[in-house]
Amino acid sequence: MKRRDFLGITAAGIPLLLAAKANSQPAPAATSLRVKTPVVVSTWDSGITANIAAWPILSKGGHALDAVEAAGRASEDEPSCCVGLAAWPDRDGKVTLDSCIMDGNGDCGAVSFLERIKHPVSVARKVMETTPHVLLSGEGAQAFAIANGFPLEDGKLSPDAEKEWKKWLEKSKYQPIVNVENRKPAMAIASPYFFDDGSPNHDTMGTIAMDAKGGLSGMVTTSGMAFKIRGRVGDSPIIGAGLFVDNEAGAATSSGVGEEVIRICGTHTVVEQMRMGRSPEQACREAVGRVVKRNPSKAKEMQVGFVALSKTGEIGAFSIVKGFTFSVTNSEFPKGKVFLAKSWF
Repeated sequence: MKRRDFLGITAAGIPLLLAAKANSQPAPAATSLRVKTPVVVSTWDSGITANIAAWPILSKGGHALDAVEAAGRASEDEPSCCVGLAAWPDRDGKVTLDSCIMDGNGDCGAVSFLERIKHPVSVARKVMETTPHVLLSGEGAQAFAIANGFPLEDGKLSPDAEKEWKKWLEKSKYQPIVNVENRKPAMAIASPYFFDDGSPNHDTMGTIAMDAKGGLSGMVTTSGMAFKIRGRVGDSPIIGAGLFVDNEAGAATSSGVGEEVIRICGTHTVVEQMRMGRSPEQACREAVGRVVKRNPSKAKEMQVGFVALSKTGEIGAFSIVKGFTFSVTNSEFPKGKVFLAKSWF
């Protein structure tokens, strides 16, 4: 199930949902998409909801960091299979959340394996601003969140998440087996990359933005792969993998199979390519190419996509397989516009 098809309709969420649906048909991405700033860019067409939350801050001259945090919180509030406490759980029936946030001057914070806290992106910002650390995890991250005023939620699965988890249990006959992911595909209990309907088992929400003063910031928030081994953490909370921001070069975020992004330090690679003069699309393509080069046949069976914003206001994206989209909101596209990224295959 794709995140954008899993929206819950509430009275408060109807305007956002209508806006997202109205802009859900992606347009082809130009090789060089130069836009007016300030601007906010998010992964996927469902990223319009995130952009809607960020744009009022940017349009009034606010800081990009405040804008991306607002984008993350909006995504975490939205009923989804892949972001927030309503998301699908790990194989033990627990929802664990990962998030990071980063400013263009190198300040960053992150949390991983965080349970029962509604807004991990805000906890990540608190880590950045009040501690000497970058990443807090598990029980320690939860204790830090509670100590800083974040309420502890009840931890119950959403009705949809519980339903899907039980269906998965029936099919998988799950028993905790060490290193089950190392089995050959024909013997595997369940694919770590795709749901039963063939849609990707990932839909990380990443947002990058540039404010009116040219400052860059970004955030990522996710519940990670559904039915993952308990304790698994992907690229989303790892600075340089799921997110990297540098005011001197640009910003990049990713979505897809986190393990592959980690292996190539994906977003750091993208930003460094822009620093060397490549356009955002060329930089994203270089990172994708490194993932594909490791194992071309395996790459055809997974999705990894990158989207980047250069310091000059140019946007580009690239993915392994067709279907990766990104959403752009600025004065030219105040209601948001969805673009389809070019792909390797």
